[in-house]
Amino acid sequence: METIKLDRSASEAVDDYWEYRRIVGDDDGGKLFTPKQYEEYKKKVIPQRMENRLYVSFGVPGGIDCKLIGPETLCFCAHRYKQHKTDFKVVPSERPLALPCPVRGCLCVAYQYVPRIGPNQVRCRCKHLPEDHSEATGHLCNKCHSCSGYHSPYTCGCGQPSSAHQTLIETKQEREARGRPTGRDVPNAAMGGLTGFSSLLDGYLALEACSSDPGREDGSQQRHSGSGIKKTSPQTSHSPHCKREAHQH
Repeated sequence: METIKLDRSASEAVDDYWEYRRIVGDDDGGKLFTPKQYEEYKKKVIPQRMENRLYVSFGVPGGIDCKLIGPETLCFCAHRYKQHKTDFKVVPSERPLALPCPVRGCLCVAYQYVPRIGPNQVRCRCKHLPEDHSEATGHLCNKCHSCSGYHSPYTCGCGQPSSAHQTLIETKQEREARGRPTGRDVPNAAMGGLTGFSSLLDGYLALEACSSDPGREDGSQQRHSGSGIKKTSPQTSHSPHCKREAHQH
């Protein structure tokens, strides 16, 4: 395998590109912004994200967050969270919040997480895959007439069936009111519920990680700030969260 070595200037250019991609996402339509356009974009969008970030999770109401949604997490419509509408100048007042998919031809009107078993999709009780169902509200099956809508027989690691779960989209204030961590304000697009590395774990696994070593320097507390990474104290947000959820669980 060929090894590619980059000098300092090239490495900085790569870092700058990935920072650009985390902030802009797909908003440039596939054509890189000019430096002037990029600065104008940041001035317009970043304050809005700091003020109106939305946190997205999947779980049983009143229980733990079984899954925290990130930019690459797939929706029922097979498009990623980052491809849905996630930026708002003013967050709508109606609940539940609906984040539609603007991909051309997609009928999805609200982001909805669908559990998987590893990389594999979970078939509906009608034996067909989620992709065989309509992404429109109701998720009727396109391959049979006996299905009244996609219904997963999946049982989560929390012990509850998939049908008892819901995709929850909430503001920072609403999430804090539930006693959940919100992490630092970041300029990155479509961060969803991710606040650290442990957010990548399923909820019950994150609880096990917390309980196995509650005093550790948790890597999940590393936060991006600009092009660097800063570390916050695990006692400031993550540990209380773990203790509270462990008590609930």
